[in-house]
Amino acid sequence: MAGIGATGSTPASTGIWTGNTSETGTVGKAELGKDAFLNLLVAQLKYQDPSKPTDASEFMSQTAQFTMVEKLEALESAQTAMVNAQNLASATSLVGRRITWNDGTTSRTGVVDAVTMNNGTAQLSVGDLTVDLAAVTRVAPASATA
Repeated sequence: MAGIGATGSTPASTGIWTGNTSETGTVGKAELGKDAFLNLLVAQLKYQDPSKPTDASEFMSQTAQFTMVEKLEALESAQTAMVNAQNLASATSLVGRRITWNDGTTSRTGVVDAVTMNNGTAQLSVGDLTVDLAAVTRVAPASATA
């Protein structure tokens, strides 16, 4: 029996690493989430040759790989939350300060009134305008002139 990711005769294991996944319908992107991994493992056990069952060490290796996929997803989620918190902290420190940002080809200046988070992106309220934190090019005390 071929292992996970190998191109053996098991229909469920064919094409996972090449990106030809039938579950998502996407082609060209090699992603193997924990749901696809579990489905693959179950299919592998279902279609294994009864006269040659999967080796216990191979099964443990695949279980360890599944655990690693879960932990990597948890790490990605925690890292995203940490980056969002850092962006919010950075943006919050700008409240009451005068910022300069590029608005297309024009450079604009104003005092930050408030901060909002929109899908992980910190946005600054300057009067009736909304400015992305990444667009800020200069920060000065509110009493500074433009």
